[in-house]
Amino acid sequence: MKIRDATEIDLPAIVEIYNDSIPSRLATADLEPIAIESRKRWFEEHSPKNRPIWVMEIEKTIAGWLSFQSFYGRPAYHKTAELSIYVSQLYHRQGIGEQLLQQAIAHSPHLGLNTLLGFIFAHNYPSLRLFAKYQFQQWGYLPKIAELDGSERDLIIVGRRVGEVESRKSEVESRK
Repeated sequence: MKIRDATEIDLPAIVEIYNDSIPSRLATADLEPIAIESRKRWFEEHSPKNRPIWVMEIEKTIAGWLSFQSFYGRPAYHKTAELSIYVSQLYHRQGIGEQLLQQAIAHSPHLGLNTLLGFIFAHNYPSLRLFAKYQFQQWGYLPKIAELDGSERDLIIVGRRVGEVESRKSEVESRK
């Protein structure tokens, strides 16, 4: 079991895992499967040095993936990234998402990041619990922003500071 940078060869597995998540209506606002071709530009916009896509590989099979996405596309937000985590249905409840998230938190300072965000549907309790376990807090709530199969759904924005910024905050609090 290892986490590594994704390569273009992994793109079909990444897209398959993503597409398999669509019917549950928990993790994505896409309503229909996407094509590999439609994700090539997205893949190319990522870089192992600052906005990686990582895959969790188990016995040469991609069990899950995590991506760092630039937030809002403006230069002032360059130290903030949105995380997306998707796990193959064959590997649910095996700690894959947790391991990916732990590595993302630990490596974010090396990527020049100090803030991580997650955009999670309010009815996606497993993801909300996972992020809460790693000290992500609710920073935003967008009611009835999505329509999934005729149901209006809320979106929760979770956030967490990481790295040196977090360490300095702890130092200040310990001096009080």
